[in-house]
Parts: sequence; structure tokens; C-alpha cells
Amino acid sequence: MASPRTTYHHGNLRSALIDEAWELARTSAPEKVTVREVARRAGVSHNAAYRHFADRQELMSSIADRALATLAEMMRDRIATVSTDQDPASIARDRFRETARAYASFAIDEPHLFQVAFHAEFSRPGVSPDVSERRGGPYAILHSVLDEMVEVGEIPPERRSDAEMVCWASVHGFAELCIKGPLGLLPEDERDNIFERLLVTLLHGLKAPIA
Repeated sequence: MASPRTTYHHGNLRSALIDEAWELARTSAPEKVTVREVARRAGVSHNAAYRHFADRQELMSSIADRALATLAEMMRDRIATVSTDQDPASIARDRFRETARAYASFAIDEPHLFQVAFHAEFSRPGVSPDVSERRGGPYAILHSVLDEMVEVGEIPPERRSDAEMVCWASVHGFAELCIKGPLGLLPEDERDNIFERLLVTLLHGLKAPIA
């Protein structure tokens, strides 16, 4: 059990509580993260913590926001690695692949935070398409990548309307099977091969004209 911290910078208690909750959420199931336990770890009373968070849901929503921001940063970093010394269609496809790889990597490397980020009880607007577009979250990044694929002819315009949900559901499903399902039992290289085949299937499906 972690020892409670006895000091924090005056005026930064909210940040200190979020930091403690973040570290706890990284290693524990969501139900283990409580305001009382986070306050204990921060070295303050739970009453002091409740002056900054109305309830546990508000605390967990702050963690979900940070997790989504971390995921978005990973996506941007992976997209930035794509070589621009190639044709526009190849650039767009590679950016799509790296976006999906970042999503899956975050889920596998940070499974508890991933669960918090997309937990229906804790997720605030920001995962949804309309708000995420303004906030630059993961969904907005996917939206931009798919728009680019339409521009270079990799996705027919008539397939664009539901492309986010198709891609999101597919990659999220893979991630869940890695975290809590049989894919998590496979050797890493075999699991990676399955994921790459999933991306090939998605790219072919997105490019195919609607019959």
C-alpha cells in the first residue's frame, strides 16, 4: 500500500489529487480509485478532496480527460513519424496506420487508463464527434486523417460519413480483445500480425465503392 504524502504546494491540491488518482488509475481497476483513497495518498482528509471534486465521477472524469489527451498526443507523435517523401496517397495511408497503431499501443500499454478513458460513466463530451473536433481529441485526429484519405482518393466520398465509427469500432474491438480477451494470450509478434491484417482489411474496405 502506498504511503500517504504529507506535503503539497499550497493552492495546488486539485492538481496533486489528480496526479495521485492518475497513478492509482494506471495500476488499478477503475472501481479501486476512490476520492477517499486518493486523498489518503495525497496526505489530506477526504473532506479537503471533496472541496475540489463534487464526487468520484468528477474525479474520474478528470482522469479520463487526461487519458484522452495522452492518447491524442501519442497519435500526433506517431503521425509525425510518417515520411512525406512519398506520394500523397501513401502518406495518407501511413498516417491512418500510425493513428490506429497509437490507439492500440496505448490500450495495451495502459489498459487501466484505457478503460477509464472510454468508460461510459466517466467519459465527458470530447469523445463524441462534435466536441472532440473542437478540442483536438483522438476522434478529431481520426476525423482529420480520414478527411485526408478522401482528398487523395483513398476513400470514396460516399463512404466518408460513417468511416470514423467503422474504424473506431474495429480498432477498439481489437484493443479490448488484447486487454481482456484471447488476443492477450498470443505472442506479441503474432498479435501484431493480426493487427496489421486488420488495418489492411480496413483500408481495402474503406476504398471499395458502395455497391
